[in-house]
Amino acid sequence: MSATRKVLLITGASRGIGAATARLAAERGYRVCINYLSDDEAAEALRDEINAAGGEALTFRADVSQEPQVLALFGFVDRRLGLLDALVNNAGILERQMRLEQMSVERIERVLTTNVLGSFLCAREAVRRMSTRLGGRGGAIVNLSSMAARLGAPHEYIDYAASKGAIESLTLGLAREVAAEGIRVNAVRPGLIETDIHARGGEPGRVARLRTSVPMQRGGAPEEVARAILWLLSDEASYATATFIDLAGGR
Repeated sequence: MSATRKVLLITGASRGIGAATARLAAERGYRVCINYLSDDEAAEALRDEINAAGGEALTFRADVSQEPQVLALFGFVDRRLGLLDALVNNAGILERQMRLEQMSVERIERVLTTNVLGSFLCAREAVRRMSTRLGGRGGAIVNLSSMAARLGAPHEYIDYAASKGAIESLTLGLAREVAAEGIRVNAVRPGLIETDIHARGGEPGRVARLRTSVPMQRGGAPEEVARAILWLLSDEASYATATFIDLAGGR
């Protein structure tokens, strides 16, 4: 294994945008840790696909909303891949479409705990490893927000939208907190992307229903988001921090 290849951890990477990012990162020379929550088969198939193509990928199952599991995840990266260079905070959930007055406290807690607390915990552990103030060599973090943070997702999942608003505040605050310590923190705001997250929200055909509201008249592909993420991680984005890239076809 080459010591010169950068180490990247992607949370929630067994499917969708996370998986597309893992594939592209491996193609570009990153050593990738694929974190996932429950789908062993999908995560292992992605790992095997990357390794068969000449890349280097490992998997680790962990719930990012649980601090002991986050610590175990980062410890695994330390042992198996070495010093972390980059983190993509991609893990996130949404639940079935409904109005706020129908939402249980348990549902709201699940969404906020996974999407917000999970991103905070992973970012914290990344900073502990990357910060030049703490003996690290710098690095880059990309957080996954959503156009829902701007649009609010009324009648569907305002809890998810609110969680992504929190991710945007995390991005801005952390970027400015660690900018002088060699760490860049940025985010992408995907819009209507063709992934199975819409099925988990109860409407598999959501992108098709809403595509006419997009100026480009189509949904996006996970690979289009992955390319923006990899640019933000790269040296080509060396002066970009506290920056957001909208990937929503003009919506």
